[in-house]
Amino acid sequence: MRIVLGCDHRGLNLKQSIINLISEMGYSYEDFGCYNNTPVDYPDIAQKVAQAVAERKFNYGILICSSGIGMSIAANKIKGIRAALCHNSFTALCARQHNDANVLCLGENEVGRGLARVIVRTFLNTEFEGGRHARRLEKIKNLEAGEP
Repeated sequence: MRIVLGCDHRGLNLKQSIINLISEMGYSYEDFGCYNNTPVDYPDIAQKVAQAVAERKFNYGILICSSGIGMSIAANKIKGIRAALCHNSFTALCARQHNDANVLCLGENEVGRGLARVIVRTFLNTEFEGGRHARRLEKIKNLEAGEP
C-alpha cells in the first residue's frame, strides 16, 4: 500500500507521528510537505496530495492541519477525491466502509497522537462495504460530474 501525506505548518508534529506509524505498518509513503514551521497555505498541500491520489499514484492520502477542516474542504475540490475529516475510530470506519473515502483529514489540535494512530490504523485497514453504499457512492460521483 502506498500512502501520500501532507500538512501545513500547524500539522507538522502529528504528521511525523503518523509517518512513524505507517513505517511500522510496513507501508510505503511519500511526504509532500510541509517540512518545517514556516507558514504555508494549506490548499497548496491539499491539492498536491489529492491530485496524486486522484491520479492513482497512491492508494490513500492523509492531510493534517490544525483543525482538519481546511484540508478537507480543499481536497474535496479535486475530482475523484472523497476526503473525510475524522475525529475518532468510528468516523474513520464509516468513512471507509460507507463512503470509500480515499483521503483522511486530521486536525492536530483536535486529536492527540495516540488517538490519531488509532484513526489511521482504522482508516487504512477498513475496506469499502459496497452494497447499498455503492449506489450512494454513484450518486456522489454524479453530483461531482454535475449530473442529476
